Amino acid sequence: MSATVTHDPPPGTADRPGRPLIVTEDAQLLDDLLRLCAAAGATPEVHHAVPDHGDGWDTAPLVLVGDDAARRVRGAPRRRGVVLVGRDQDDSGVWKRAVQIGADHVLMLPDGEQWLVDRIADVAEGVGRPALTVGVIGGRGGAGASTLSCALAVTSAREGLRTLLVDADPLGGGLDVLLGGESAEGLRWPAFAASRGRVGGGALEESLPRLHALRVLSWDRGDCVAIPPQAVRAVLAAARRRGGTVVVDLPRRLDDGVAEALAQLDLALLVVPGELRAVAAAGRVASAVGMVVRDLRVAVRGPYAPGLDDREVARLLGLPLAGEVPLEPALLRPRGTAKPPAATGRGPLARFCATFWEQALVEAGGAR
Repeated sequence: MSATVTHDPPPGTADRPGRPLIVTEDAQLLDDLLRLCAAAGATPEVHHAVPDHGDGWDTAPLVLVGDDAARRVRGAPRRRGVVLVGRDQDDSGVWKRAVQIGADHVLMLPDGEQWLVDRIADVAEGVGRPALTVGVIGGRGGAGASTLSCALAVTSAREGLRTLLVDADPLGGGLDVLLGGESAEGLRWPAFAASRGRVGGGALEESLPRLHALRVLSWDRGDCVAIPPQAVRAVLAAARRRGGTVVVDLPRRLDDGVAEALAQLDLALLVVPGELRAVAAAGRVASAVGMVVRDLRVAVRGPYAPGLDDREVARLLGLPLAGEVPLEPALLRPRGTAKPPAATGRGPLARFCATFWEQALVEAGGAR
């Protein structure tokens, strides 16, 4: 069980990591709290009472006070971010003690363990603005969604933003291959199939292959072609938590895992070639994606069939126009001679991506 008295983060801790403070003499409770801190990737400070001179009490981003220590901290300066932790579900006096020490939250173990792990992990990692998360999906097969996904991610990284590229299409051949990093060391999607609850954002990032100044979560060459929805949710939440940008290359088939990915997008680009059959196919994709994604825009790719241009395609689909995606001539060269999409920072595709990020970041409230 856990319940809120008042609930605000402590001052000055929204964007920086820190060490939680534990105050208790209860050996069993301390063992449990240390175990939960370890699960959250945090190393706490431990005291039996308010630390001397109040330094740890004032500066810790989170203070966990054992119910046994409530009387000893009663005279400590009031601050936010204090959690009173106990075990007796039937002890009504815990609320009075929480008010006396100015606790935000009352938590009973073992019922409140997951909430507490999440809260500790927040202060261990630092909780700032989430990453601007953009999904890219093809209006039909071969529309160029994977190429655009890579180009957007490469451009974001080149601009100095923390960037993570997520390959959500198990049948697409692997974005690590498109980036020339199929042999790069690091984990792929199957390693996260059993993920539940919260995944550490820092641990996720460090475990992935680093290619062209960005991190890539792709597929291996094994038989795994599906990840449970709860694992997709946990991994993408971890990817977003550390800020910057996240680009997700999406398949056209919509299953429960893809729905989880769509739910975490800030906006999505539907890549549509300028031909009538592609527009018809894209209309069906847009209907399905639009039920989950509130900000869906169309990115049109030429050449165009007679009577079509980018604005006409957007009008037919009833979607805002993100722009015309230019063809990158270098991508037509044999494999091994071409650099990753938009890697040089020059050319029409790189300019399209740079303009997109400039506008999207402004709309989202500035650089992350």
